[in-house]
Amino acid sequence: MPQNESCSKVCCRVVYSCHWKSKVKKHACCWLSYVALVSLLCLCWMYICLVTYNDREDVNGKSFQKLKLWVNWFMVLIIISAVMTSYCVLLLLFALFQVALREPLNLHWLHKILLFIGVIFVALGLTGISSEWQQEWPTVPFSLQATAPFLQFGAVGALTLLSSFVFKGIHAAKEKWSKFLIGAVFVVLSAAIFLCPLIIQSPCLIERAELPEKPKLIGHRGAPMMAPENTIMSFNESISCGVIAFETDVQLRTTNVKDKFPNKDFNQSANLTWEELQSLNAGEWFIKTDPFESVSKLSEEERETARNQTIPSLRQLLDLAKQHNIPVIFDLYSPNQENDTVATVDTILRSGIDPSLILWLPQVGREYVIKTAPGFIQETRGKNITVNLWVVNERWLFSLLWCAGANSVTTNSCHLLKDMEKPNWVMAPLTYKVIWITVDIVSIFIIIGLYILQWSREAESKYFGLERERTVALLARQVDP
Repeated sequence: MPQNESCSKVCCRVVYSCHWKSKVKKHACCWLSYVALVSLLCLCWMYICLVTYNDREDVNGKSFQKLKLWVNWFMVLIIISAVMTSYCVLLLLFALFQVALREPLNLHWLHKILLFIGVIFVALGLTGISSEWQQEWPTVPFSLQATAPFLQFGAVGALTLLSSFVFKGIHAAKEKWSKFLIGAVFVVLSAAIFLCPLIIQSPCLIERAELPEKPKLIGHRGAPMMAPENTIMSFNESISCGVIAFETDVQLRTTNVKDKFPNKDFNQSANLTWEELQSLNAGEWFIKTDPFESVSKLSEEERETARNQTIPSLRQLLDLAKQHNIPVIFDLYSPNQENDTVATVDTILRSGIDPSLILWLPQVGREYVIKTAPGFIQETRGKNITVNLWVVNERWLFSLLWCAGANSVTTNSCHLLKDMEKPNWVMAPLTYKVIWITVDIVSIFIIIGLYILQWSREAESKYFGLERERTVALLARQVDP
């Protein structure tokens, strides 16, 4: 390690440049900009991953259908994205430390390659969402209603901390147009960050007295985080959550079809008799794969019950709903929905359940249902389900919909949402304005102070430089005969 150098200088240099000694390279500023842009890109990608985590089961389900292998692919994506984002942000911080320590920047070639790989990874992720998961894009701007006020505070803090580096860049620029360009970009960016609360809208910016009633919960396939989905155990778990309705469909995962019937075509359940379907296991997959990482919360008795679950019939579900007076919402997933509609309506009528407890969603065969069982088709307002949103699993999304006045949500995580007594945050509009203006004013004063400090240091440096030159010239004259 070079003599008379601080440990911090050497550490930052080794991490960023992978060299013990300082080396001046061309285009160092361009590479610093590259690191900053990739870091910003990765942060945006990480944000997208986090806000779409609510619908992670869609990704895992589609991956399972294509690969026939159950892995929590979305969690793998989250981990890779988090590691990549942490790497980029740390690299940027070390670069800024070097600038603060007046060290020359020299980005190592390995960092350049890794950053490029990060860009490719994010590009592939964005392409994948655009092609296979387009319905998730509206979630990103919608999530800003919950996060924008706090993101603005964070952006103001980051702008304040980075302002000193900008002022150093302005001073270091040799051309006047470069100084003007850097200064103009900084001013425009600062104005946008300081004033963006003028366009921020959030349903949670309300008085606490105006907070709507907490949305009711509808169990999506029961309580699939606590029991195998679409099983009697799952629906019983949802009852303990206080759901106002069951939501179900005819799709269900099984694990031992090949073992039971090695010579049968098992791509469709219609190819198996009901007795054969009843012999299949519908719960072992839940214990083995732990899709929601919730198996550890179950007791040994609950695990054993889940492990032994079988496929329930529609009649069994209707009997359970009738016993607890809980409505049933369901879809039909079948290549022959017309015939299935007739059989389904017949099963419901023979079960003796109150027709008003049946909320019919399928569009196919709707005329037959209206004619045969008009009680099934009804306005949702009659059940106090004016606005129902599907599927809501995360606290931030539930909180936002709570503030917005949703009447009910269909959820996989009823066991978590039932315990929420208030949204994640609620703030009076006047309080937010006061905090916003205060934060902006404090930031502006700090930025002005940093500019004055930077200007005084540079002026002092120039003054001592001139004095040094005069002293050297005077000494040179005295030495000359």
